[in-house]
Amino acid sequence: MNLKPRRTEEPEINVTSLIDVVLLLVVFFMLSSNFTAEGRLRIRLPQANNQAPERAAADALVVSVSATGAYLVNGRELVNSSPDTLRAAILKSSAAAARTAPVTIRADGRASHQSVVTAMDVLGHLGFTQMNVATLTETQAGSP
Repeated sequence: MNLKPRRTEEPEINVTSLIDVVLLLVVFFMLSSNFTAEGRLRIRLPQANNQAPERAAADALVVSVSATGAYLVNGRELVNSSPDTLRAAILKSSAAAARTAPVTIRADGRASHQSVVTAMDVLGHLGFTQMNVATLTETQAGSP
């Protein structure tokens, strides 16, 4: 009878192949990721200051969005609120030729977010690159 204890080997998990697979997946996902520029519109947010607001030129383009989602281009209300009507009204305005000039977007606080984004999208597709979002100070908002 052989009473010597048997040498048992510790079970060992070889993780080398697992590390290789994970490394290949990381490299694959890095190479196949999409590096497109998401923000094509440059939006400059307003800065608070104590100076009197500058008067815009008479031919500046102002797109207003009312609380109901209706659009006004330079103070003229449009027939309906479709993007095609807004695009046609912007093209007919006197400021449509100057695509590098800043455009002011005035939106009512109760206007839907979709209406404002649609106006920005139409302006972006027409080639306007500088958009200003108009804000009111507390003294202007309280006055009739």
